[in-house]
Amino acid sequence: MDDKPESVPGRTAGQARQAPGTAGDTGAGLDRRAELSEFLRTRRARLKPEDVGLPDFGRHRRVPGLRREELAQLAGVSVAYYTRLEQGNGRNVSAEVLDAIARALRLSDAEHAHLTHLAKPKQHKKKPTTRPEQVRPALAQLLDSIDGVPAYISGRRSDILAWNRMAAAVFGDWAELPVQERNWARLVFLKPEYRELFVEWDQKASDMVSYLRMDAGCHPDDPRLSALVGELSVKSEEFRRLWATHDVKEKSYGVKHIRHPLVGELTLNFESFRLSDGSEQSLITYHAEPGSPSAEALRLLASWGADATKAGTSAPQG
Repeated sequence: MDDKPESVPGRTAGQARQAPGTAGDTGAGLDRRAELSEFLRTRRARLKPEDVGLPDFGRHRRVPGLRREELAQLAGVSVAYYTRLEQGNGRNVSAEVLDAIARALRLSDAEHAHLTHLAKPKQHKKKPTTRPEQVRPALAQLLDSIDGVPAYISGRRSDILAWNRMAAAVFGDWAELPVQERNWARLVFLKPEYRELFVEWDQKASDMVSYLRMDAGCHPDDPRLSALVGELSVKSEEFRRLWATHDVKEKSYGVKHIRHPLVGELTLNFESFRLSDGSEQSLITYHAEPGSPSAEALRLLASWGADATKAGTSAPQG
């Protein structure tokens, strides 16, 4: 008998559920040079001379933001050198020059990392894998053990890979969706019920696009990511507008306000923990302040789920 651990398939209520596969791989990847060019151009356009200590003299500017020569001056490089870089030619650019440009553009840590990914890509010997992402059995067991708070595993492209009973109670049971729809970007932009679920939907939508941009910088040759971006660009005008901003962000922590159909509005703190196994997966948990109305609402949802499991039925649905 083979003792090698296998990936965990979808499970019954009360156990962590995992998507058995992901969407098919279509698309030819993203143009890294074009991405680098547009990222630098949009970062430069958002700065004013006074933001970086340069005189403006009240002159009219045909385009918003700093001029290329002003940015080059701040970074300590020639105008010709910076122009080549902004045109997408990052060949042989040094880390020191990228650091100087990042400082001149006032980039955040996430933006600095994104710039580095675009300008100095790692040389991968293998083509991007098209195999479905899998969640290790131990992680599925960990989700089972997280009681009373929503928790799930997110993979590349913000695919939802596994989740516990409380995540289903708060966000909806993703097991009822086709595998290819178990993706946060698709849910946020294409499912009307998720527009109602998130009180600050605009911020949630902006965050999702920023996460996808970070993924695109790390994996521009990912055909599934390219296909996802193409699909959302066709189906959602809001996605197209946000994608054009080239904003990037790392998943970290914060507060989300959820408009739940059964227990009302929830105020939940979320934390994102990047796994250290090289899988690029993250464990995301949501919790309420102890003693708060939201904590009581989560307790109520948990009790309904436990009662339904004992009775062999589903928890109440709105």
